[in-house]
Amino acid sequence: MATASFHHPAPARPRHAARRNPIALAVAAVACLPMAALAQSTVTITGRTLGGVGITGFGDIPLANAPLQASVFASPQLADRGIESIAGLTRLDASLGDAYNAEGYWSMISARGYTLDNRFNYRRDGLPINAETAIALENKERVELLKGTSGIQAGTSAPGGLVNLVTKRATGSLRFARVGARQGGNLLGALDLGEAFGPEGQLRLRLNAAYEQLRPQARQSEGQRSLLALAMDWQPGADTLLQAEIESSHQRQPSVAAFSMLGSSVPAARGIDPRINLNDPPWRQPVVMDGDTASLRLQQRLAEGWRVTAQLMQQRLRTDDRMAFPYGVYDASSYECAQWCDRYAPDGSFTYWEYVSNGERRTTSAGSLAVAGEFRTGSARHVLEGGVLGSHYRGRFQDQVFDIAGTGRIDGSLATSPSAGYTSPSTNRDENNTELFVRDAVALAPQWQLWLGLRHTRLERRSQLTSDPGDGLEATAYTQSFTLPWFALSRELGAGTVAYLSWGQGLESEVVPNRARYTNAGQALPALKSRQLEAGLKHEGENFDGAVAIFDIDRPQSADFGTCSGDASCTRALDGSDRHRGVEASATWRQAQWTWQASAMRLDAQRRGSTVAAINGTRPVNVPQATLRLGAEYHVPALPGLALSANLIAEGDRVVLPYDQSVRIPGWSRLDLGARWRQTPDSTTLTWRVGLDNATDRRAWKESPYQFGHVYLYPLAPRTWRVSVQASL
Repeated sequence: MATASFHHPAPARPRHAARRNPIALAVAAVACLPMAALAQSTVTITGRTLGGVGITGFGDIPLANAPLQASVFASPQLADRGIESIAGLTRLDASLGDAYNAEGYWSMISARGYTLDNRFNYRRDGLPINAETAIALENKERVELLKGTSGIQAGTSAPGGLVNLVTKRATGSLRFARVGARQGGNLLGALDLGEAFGPEGQLRLRLNAAYEQLRPQARQSEGQRSLLALAMDWQPGADTLLQAEIESSHQRQPSVAAFSMLGSSVPAARGIDPRINLNDPPWRQPVVMDGDTASLRLQQRLAEGWRVTAQLMQQRLRTDDRMAFPYGVYDASSYECAQWCDRYAPDGSFTYWEYVSNGERRTTSAGSLAVAGEFRTGSARHVLEGGVLGSHYRGRFQDQVFDIAGTGRIDGSLATSPSAGYTSPSTNRDENNTELFVRDAVALAPQWQLWLGLRHTRLERRSQLTSDPGDGLEATAYTQSFTLPWFALSRELGAGTVAYLSWGQGLESEVVPNRARYTNAGQALPALKSRQLEAGLKHEGENFDGAVAIFDIDRPQSADFGTCSGDASCTRALDGSDRHRGVEASATWRQAQWTWQASAMRLDAQRRGSTVAAINGTRPVNVPQATLRLGAEYHVPALPGLALSANLIAEGDRVVLPYDQSVRIPGWSRLDLGARWRQTPDSTTLTWRVGLDNATDRRAWKESPYQFGHVYLYPLAPRTWRVSVQASL
């Protein structure tokens, strides 16, 4: 692990546990949205087909035709729901879930039940970035999500999904300002300014700036964040486009610590104040995250419809990761745990650990060169793209403090002094990736299309401790190469309707820790290749868009074998897999003044093939079997420009312990209400937005991640109002 960021999950706000099926309650609530007392004039809502989405890997081919499932979250959609972080995407798509999301820390989400790796599952304009930071969205045009195994787009990554952030490009004259407020005193101001220069507007600039005074409802979590970003587009000729952009962001805020089990029981969420922040001793320090990113892209159109694209990007992250961290119940003199090692004591007491990892530095450099175009072989038409992508990651850290400070209690009644500040080593990391890729969409016949992808990756990884602990832990270094295939077959069933079948692989790489207790210390395990089979049906029409997919993903797992109590007593090896099989569906229906949206997933996630028979067939921790997102928007005829909305989020129960399936948190549902009013006085467009999240102030445990060998419980956020107004010219 590179810096063992022992961070406590942020309490989301609790509400009363549903006593009936939460998904049934959600359906009933949306069905009962007020439909009476509304005028009967007609409003026509016209949809627009999404063009090529970069995350699909097939260039200009519309997403509706691509043989895969993907979601695109545009900036206006995020603004309507008050979403300002990656974690907020879980409110929009049923395939996404929370995975240790803490206020004041970086976002962590899951897709199709697998937690996305912040080091490998994120892209920025198609190039790999590190998402172990706070990501600002004010200068992002949209966020794209590729669902399933991502070998078609990534050399190494966790299965489930791949996130691509698309930055806003300079488009010409633009004047945009937004101010907003949230309950608790949160204030935001943002500017988006653009201008074109030259006789034909060949040079275009766009500036995005934002500042937010952070005042979440969770106590002792005040902070601030800022963003400054500049984008440039220069078109010296009809066939040449040069794009550059630079972004600098800053966030300083104490993170929010989560709750846990109390002894052998899960406390009732209705008895917990969701505004409590256990990270509240006077010696606690804020988490500081700074990020600078710069990129350059050249697109050159060639003869016969071919084009070449070259990109360069560098991301530099600087983090001070600090926290008063509640973790188990330990003896301060011996550092031993007698009973409650992975949870709090029955009386609500726990051990405070002081965690300080200052001066973390993460640098990612990436570049790609790709050629794309069309050609024919006989009667088959090919849309081909091929190229090379290279990336280098460098992580540099200092020795970290993770030391016992004293005893705390969930009611805040115990005063705790800081720790003695003993340090332990962290881990510096280096990684080089070189990826060769080719993708081909082959039109075999008027209705049939074959899709092929191949990616060859060579990786070199090295790690070294920041200091010598004297316990036999040494540096590691290894090199691996592998090739990942992907293919699909699709058929157009009618206008706007496509059916497909796909198969692909994803890959993760793991090295055995170089400790004396391992018989295979320092050796790389065989490539952890996940596999996915998916069948889907997609439709896009004037009034209805829909998609349904059945998927089967199998991800290898590794485990330790032996007593692991002394030298050469432990062997790490592959041990079965996590298999996630499910069905997901989404739909958008537009009728007169109404727009209805729905997203649902049913997931069967199980551990399989382990040599420990007792865990085979068990469901992974923090993975609900059923999730649902429902929304409705009504355009009020009597007040042109006014739209009223209601959105419901519902999830089934979640397992809390990896070894005891009987301990669970109940399923829950939540209602969000909102309104948007667009006015156009003179040449200015004003857009007013108001929202009431968790309108009924329900209490529940939102998620139950088991991280760093410890149980965490995050409460659902309490009822929160928000309001904003934006002006654009």
